[in-house]
Amino acid sequence: MFSHLSRFKITLTLILLNSIVYLISVGVSHSLIEIDTQTLVDMGALFGPYTVLYEQWWRLFSAMFLHGGMTHLLMNMVSLYLVGRGVESYFSSKAYLLLYLFSGLFGGIASLYMHPVGVGVGASGAIFGIFGAMAGFFVAHHHQIQAHTKAFMKDFAVILGINLVLGFSIASIDVSAHVGGLIVGSLGGFFLAKYPKLLWLYGVVMLLLLLLSSLWLSSFYATLS
Repeated sequence: MFSHLSRFKITLTLILLNSIVYLISVGVSHSLIEIDTQTLVDMGALFGPYTVLYEQWWRLFSAMFLHGGMTHLLMNMVSLYLVGRGVESYFSSKAYLLLYLFSGLFGGIASLYMHPVGVGVGASGAIFGIFGAMAGFFVAHHHQIQAHTKAFMKDFAVILGINLVLGFSIASIDVSAHVGGLIVGSLGGFFLAKYPKLLWLYGVVMLLLLLLSSLWLSSFYATLS
């Protein structure tokens, strides 16, 4: 058991952090099953007017650890456990964390664009990002690990399909964050699978794109007001 914990420490740490933040939100909202919107906003949820117009960009990060209810949390944490272990096995610790982080941040950017006055929370963008990173890895190395690639892509398609169906069926789930995280994670995973020593370049490019995205969002929101 302890060897399992040490082997997948990043995945389990992320699950622990999300769970702790949820327990805090439970204490603030006095509800175990469903967290009210005002509590989520007060704790750092994505909300366009605050995030963009008031330049509270830190909400892109804080929203990744907030969840709207117990079902939302459990669905995300099970998904994170399933795919996170694979990412932790195939990528370095730093690459895993950056892929998770940037996928979540750009998923938030997508959410802010699609839902300017909506409230967004959840690790879904980041989790879809590491799903995408695994796909990118297998595509990059499909000649060397063909058998594993086929098995993974089949499982990946099933899990992705289920999550997208849930996303379109449940109004509170933001599909735009899923898609944004998936695209960013897929491209990042492919690049880092091909050029693992260029992690620094990946980080620099992502930061620059994040800055440009925030400037573009500010201009976009200015046209709405």
